[in-house]
Amino acid sequence: MLKIFIDGKAGTTGLRIAELVAARGDLELITLPEDLRKDTKARRNAIFAADAVFLCLPDTAARESVALAHGSNAVILDASTAHRTAAGWAYGFPELGADFRKAIQTSKRIAVPGCHASGFLALVVPLLRGGLLPRGVLLHCFSLTGYTGGGRAMMEEYTADTRAANDFLQSPRQYALGQSHKHLPEMTRIAGLTHVPVFSPIVADFDRGMQVTVQLHQSQFASPVDLPLLLDCYRQAYCGQPMIKITQSDAFGEDAFAASNTLRGHDSMELTVQGNRERVLLIARFDNLGKGASGAAMQCLNIAFGLDETLGLCF
Repeated sequence: MLKIFIDGKAGTTGLRIAELVAARGDLELITLPEDLRKDTKARRNAIFAADAVFLCLPDTAARESVALAHGSNAVILDASTAHRTAAGWAYGFPELGADFRKAIQTSKRIAVPGCHASGFLALVVPLLRGGLLPRGVLLHCFSLTGYTGGGRAMMEEYTADTRAANDFLQSPRQYALGQSHKHLPEMTRIAGLTHVPVFSPIVADFDRGMQVTVQLHQSQFASPVDLPLLLDCYRQAYCGQPMIKITQSDAFGEDAFAASNTLRGHDSMELTVQGNRERVLLIARFDNLGKGASGAAMQCLNIAFGLDETLGLCF
């Protein structure tokens, strides 16, 4: 039985990971009394007693926990932004290629991808590798997310009483207006892009779900493409990957709505391509706490310990 410690269990990602751990008979959760939750010595002892440690902390605290883990044998899975582009850390998106999967299998340090970044990379990387998009392409992306992506503080902000008293909370809100969102470095580096994309994240009044969309003109592709060609590229890239599903373009009517919370409660991701021969929409839908956070972290845990990667996950 694997022993698991969650450093930062009180946050949204940590709480969801704790639920996933509790539902499995092959995992044992190491817990600390509430008064020792932030105690350095107690946390270090828990880390050294664990086979795997999930860090669900702000970046600075995550770095401190990694320092505490020095000398332990635990696999560290960091759900913060702190190590996603750091040397020596595996990037926890196994579907991006055999090298990504092998790094997760062999590393003691795994960075769980950002939620927005997960959708963006799933959409863009296969097209770049397939030569359909040039590395120097100027990309634009927007992403709709549920408010649980903002952690406990935002969840408290979206309580029923607060919403009723603040009209602005009932409207979708665009943020990171200065184009310095914390996911941009991994979106750029992991994809291998020459230019940082323009990125517009938007939080709306629903708890869980995410829809990432990359908008493209035909002229941005390396050569002319159509929707079936793009879908085929995704099918080839993600063949045999159980956590990513490809949906036909015609599954959506021209006047249909694409809801952002369609995969709420699931740990998988759905990709589709919409538009026409002139303008294309690449769309990824998933749960921001599923494939966007806790589900992705548990998938990486399964891979790191040689288990079925879907074990305990909903797909």
